[in-house]
Amino acid sequence: MRLAGKVAIITGAAVGLKGELMNFGGGAAWRFVEQGAQVVLTDIDDERGELTAAQICEAGGDALYLHHDVSDENDWARVVDAALARFGRLDVLVNNAGGGGGGSEITSDSSIQAFKHWMDVNCTGTFLGIRAAIDSMKEAGGGSIINVSSIYGMVGGPAPPSYLASKGAIRNLTKGTAVQLAPYGIRVNSIHPGFAFTARTRENFSKKEEAAVRLARVPMGRFATVDEVVYGMIYLASDESSWVTGTELVIDGGLTAA
Repeated sequence: MRLAGKVAIITGAAVGLKGELMNFGGGAAWRFVEQGAQVVLTDIDDERGELTAAQICEAGGDALYLHHDVSDENDWARVVDAALARFGRLDVLVNNAGGGGGGSEITSDSSIQAFKHWMDVNCTGTFLGIRAAIDSMKEAGGGSIINVSSIYGMVGGPAPPSYLASKGAIRNLTKGTAVQLAPYGIRVNSIHPGFAFTARTRENFSKKEEAAVRLARVPMGRFATVDEVVYGMIYLASDESSWVTGTELVIDGGLTAA
């Protein structure tokens, strides 16, 4: 019970139905509850989010689902207020919601709208989450904020410019806020997953040729599972990482080391 007594908000956590392939947020919700946490799941996919929370509760966990646009500061205030009303405190925030689009190359007609949208979701959403959690975590005597970036927040690669820029921004936002919030016992770290086989990536990673191109870059020669990334979140959320802040946890099968 590594997270016993802790309350966590996990964004982008709707895709977590038992018996189906999950994304990081849904997988984290289940594993956090198994480790003793009470969880608030947020997303814009309300149907699956409600079902995921219901399944967790039916299995004996304590979970609440809320609709949440992470790029909307008013939504953040509502989510944190609801978490406090239900559970009385906030110990962990996992800024997991995100994505990227608009093509993988910059051209003369690249969409500025797509770039701005994903910067808002990935980077602004992370900033708003940190800002919204600070006061509650100070009252709780500290906390852990986990920002989900990417290997493409560490290195360049064939990804949409909005994804590269926003995930890199998350990395340095993490470091700056970690230094500022350390005196309050609030730790801020980033997770940088490599190629993982999730509900979101399944369609592309199931294609033989596309999978081969990616796996050729991974020294360990396979995709990560959802759990292999989620276990990193559990470590950073737990008191086991009580002297870890402002750093990156890279979970990539050795890709960025090669």
